Amino acid sequence: MDITELNKKIEQESAFVEAIRNEISKTIVGQKAMVERLMIGLLSDGHILLEGVPGLAKTLAISALAKTIDAGFSRIQFTPDLLPADVIGTMIYNPQNAGFVVKQGPIFSNFVLADEINRAPAKVQSALLEAMQEKQVTIGENTYKLDNPFLVLATQNPIEQEGTYPLPEAQLDRFMLKVVVTYPTIEEERQILHQKLQMTEPATQKVVNIEQIKKAKDVVKQVYLDPKIENYITDIVFASRFPENYKLEKIKPYIAYGASPRATINLALASRAYAFIHRRGYVIPEDVIAICPDVMRHRIGLTYEAEAENITSIDIVNEIINRVDVP
Repeated sequence: MDITELNKKIEQESAFVEAIRNEISKTIVGQKAMVERLMIGLLSDGHILLEGVPGLAKTLAISALAKTIDAGFSRIQFTPDLLPADVIGTMIYNPQNAGFVVKQGPIFSNFVLADEINRAPAKVQSALLEAMQEKQVTIGENTYKLDNPFLVLATQNPIEQEGTYPLPEAQLDRFMLKVVVTYPTIEEERQILHQKLQMTEPATQKVVNIEQIKKAKDVVKQVYLDPKIENYITDIVFASRFPENYKLEKIKPYIAYGASPRATINLALASRAYAFIHRRGYVIPEDVIAICPDVMRHRIGLTYEAEAENITSIDIVNEIINRVDVP
């Protein structure tokens, strides 16, 4: 299929993106970047981690997205006393047949909201690893496939440390995007206030079904990724591992470890979805640059020297983007 035909196809298949945006905007004021990243995860089968202070509509945005799609949705409130069985399910004894039956947990859904995911201990976090990577769950001796699509949409609070557990690097790496949610503008805050003072809450309607999402995902896979863009993506990731090879010697002391191969894969997949959302049949360098911070920020380990000098992973990502040659 040539680019012209693909662009026409994308124009047709991406119409629901605007419908979802319009529905979500009924309950969410602003936060366009966050909503766009949620849709990128939806179209790329990528899990999303939203980080921000309380009250920024992280949970509300995920719930609103799920309500616009005719699919299963479940919410898990993570707490320090949560058990793995509360997430994936367990075996329950049935006295009628003197045997055990499987009671499936809330993980068996299309969209799983893991609210305040960093409040649960490592034992519960590990229960999510198989589900997030292999899209399956093992209970007892049996393995069960999860629904398609299956997305874990998680939130975490960066400022409250008491009663929280840092997410293991292995789990962080399974999130396609880590999105940092910021405060609204003063005009947006006025709109939020006005909306909440209304007598009735706006209702979010279902505007798309699972079959439309699956069809759109197939089209996203057809978005053209030029070999030069592929090389650009691999250069960005390798610059986080071997900065000296890209004339970035000054950031080398700040990097404990670079991004994994999942960063390369997810940067390509997210760039394709970003192009699709913007109704293009091909990826341009600006797509990669736009989505790169959210793909890379949680995949670069920092040294104590970086923490001492208040160097963040985003500082390193920006330095890499500015230095690596753009095709």
